[in-house]
Amino acid sequence: MNSIKPVKLADVIIERIQTMILEGVIRPGEKLVAERDLAEKLGVSRPSLRIALDRLEEKGLLQTTRGGTYVAQILKPFSDPLSELFSADQRVTADYFEYRMIMEANSARLAALRLTDVDRTAIKACMTNMQKAHSLQDLSEEAEADVCLHLLVYEASHNVVLLHIMRVISNMLRQNVFYNRERLYARSGVRDTLLAQHMEIAESILAGDASRAEHAASAHIKYVFTTIEDIRLDQLRLNASERRIARDDLVVS
Repeated sequence: MNSIKPVKLADVIIERIQTMILEGVIRPGEKLVAERDLAEKLGVSRPSLRIALDRLEEKGLLQTTRGGTYVAQILKPFSDPLSELFSADQRVTADYFEYRMIMEANSARLAALRLTDVDRTAIKACMTNMQKAHSLQDLSEEAEADVCLHLLVYEASHNVVLLHIMRVISNMLRQNVFYNRERLYARSGVRDTLLAQHMEIAESILAGDASRAEHAASAHIKYVFTTIEDIRLDQLRLNASERRIARDDLVVS
């Protein structure tokens, strides 16, 4: 009979940190606390922790610099070229919203069914921040709370594949790859409508109403797409009008 080999402490640490990365507990780009503090928080020895960190770096999950140890931007080699490709083609915006409609609706449904008390607290705090930013007319902070809420919904869905893929999409959104968020928020009435829609998404998830959450998320994405398309068409009309005004520079009267 084969003997049972003891599990090395470094292997236990590796599994624990990998799980935290997978579940989004620690996120790409985030800096880990100092090695001494991390060993203390995990309740392990520093030599075992060092072995674990080295092996996680070899796996490409961590990155050590002079500034410390960071969770690696695992999908960055994939997302950066994709962002460049997406931003070069106008039709990508429609495909993006079609994709978001599918993912947001299902994420909200799953979140309503799988919500934990921790998720509940985080969503409530995010909505408080969003309402505060809205009342102060802090467009930047309100837009950031917008992204935060959607990320919290992905986390509350407790689907790790969905979480990591949608986190990449959210980073592209922050970079205005698909559309200009500042233009969206500057449009009359949009901020009030978006706040009401976000409140409906959050409240339906917190109530555990999966069907309502799914519908609210889908309606929200449809509204944003329609508004972005209206902004695009308005800009095209304005450009045409400006070209007509400038025609005198091109022809002889």
